[in-house]
Amino acid sequence: MPDSVRIVPCPTCRAEVRWEPQSRYRPFCSERCRLIDLGQWADESYRVPAAEESPSGDILPPH
Repeated sequence: MPDSVRIVPCPTCRAEVRWEPQSRYRPFCSERCRLIDLGQWADESYRVPAAEESPSGDILPPH
């Protein structure tokens, strides 16, 4: 049975990337695509949604 290498799309440019130790920037195809993605996180283009939680002391009793 031959070893198959997983191929994934680069998150930035969608180019095919082989998922193996030799793929230095995986899941990105290049350092350029990796830095573009990092820059989008840095300028807050990407955000992780979160629900705000009330501290336990701020909970009001039901009416």
